[in-house]
Amino acid sequence: MAETAWAPNAYKPPSVEPTRRRRRPPRSRFTPHPQGITQRHHRTIFVSDTHLGTRGCKAELLADFLARNACDTLFLVGDIIDGWQLKRRWYWTPAQTSVVREVLRKVDEGTRVIYVPGNHDEFLRDYCGRELAGVEVIREAIHETADGKRLLILHGDQFDGVIAYAKWLAYLGDWAYAIALSLSDVLHVVRRTMGLPHWSLSAFLKQKVKNAVEYISRFETAVARAAEARGVDGVVCGHIHQAEIRQIGRVLYLNDGDWVESCTALVEDARGNLEILRWASDSVASSRAPAGAKAEGEGALIPA
Repeated sequence: MAETAWAPNAYKPPSVEPTRRRRRPPRSRFTPHPQGITQRHHRTIFVSDTHLGTRGCKAELLADFLARNACDTLFLVGDIIDGWQLKRRWYWTPAQTSVVREVLRKVDEGTRVIYVPGNHDEFLRDYCGRELAGVEVIREAIHETADGKRLLILHGDQFDGVIAYAKWLAYLGDWAYAIALSLSDVLHVVRRTMGLPHWSLSAFLKQKVKNAVEYISRFETAVARAAEARGVDGVVCGHIHQAEIRQIGRVLYLNDGDWVESCTALVEDARGNLEILRWASDSVASSRAPAGAKAEGEGALIPA
C-alpha cells in the first residue's frame, strides 16, 4: 500500500463559508415515510463512498437506511456515484435507482442535501456552486453542530499520495479492490444462506495487512493536521472506507465509512452528539458507536 502524503504547497483549499440552514417547521423525532415506514429523525446525516454504479454497492441496505432515517441536512461526502467504473462498464440496478429516489424524496420534503464530490465522482466538481435537482454541489463545506463545533466537510482524496501523484496506480488499486469486493459478495451469499451476519473480506484484509493499517493512520493524521491548520474543531471525511471517530490532537476526526464494506453513516442528534450507525440488514437493526469510540466496538441495538 502506498504511503499517504500531505504537501501544503500542493493543495490550496478554497475559501469555505459555513453552511446556512433553511428555516423549516420543527419536526418530531420520528416522522412518517410515504410507504408507512417509521423514521428516526437526526439533525444531520453524513454518508460517503456508496459507489453507485458498481456491483459492490450495498444499494438495498442504503435505500433502506435512507428510508428509515430522516434529517434536516444530508451530506453526501464523495464517491456517491462511481464514475471510474461506469466509464469502463455500465452497471445499474433498480436498488441503486431506489437510492437516488430516496435522496430526491428528502429534497422534496425540505431536507437540505449537500453533495461534496470525491475522486470517483470528480466529474461533478465542475458543477460546484450549483444546484442539481435541488442538491447543492460544493467542493468543501463548514458544518456547525448543535453544540457549536465547527466541522470541515471534505472527501479526503487530496490527502492520498496515490491519488495526488500516481493516479494510474489508484486505477490499478481500484481494479484489485473490485476483485476483493466480488469475493466478499460470494462469501456474503454463503454466510447469508447459513444464517450468519454480513462479513467483509476486503475490510478484514485491510485490518490485517500492516501497510494498509499504516496507510490509514497516516491518512487520518494528514486530514486532522489540515483541519487544525484551518482552525476548525473537527473534520468529516470518507475515502478510505474506514469508519472512525477519535480525537487526534486538538481535532475531532470523523470518517463516515462506506456502503460497500461496512455500511456505515455518521449522524448528529439535536444536541450535537455524533455517532456512527452501522446498518446491519434490511429492516432489522444497526449498531451504535458513541463519539470517541471506534465504529467496530459493540453498542446498543437501535430498531431500524
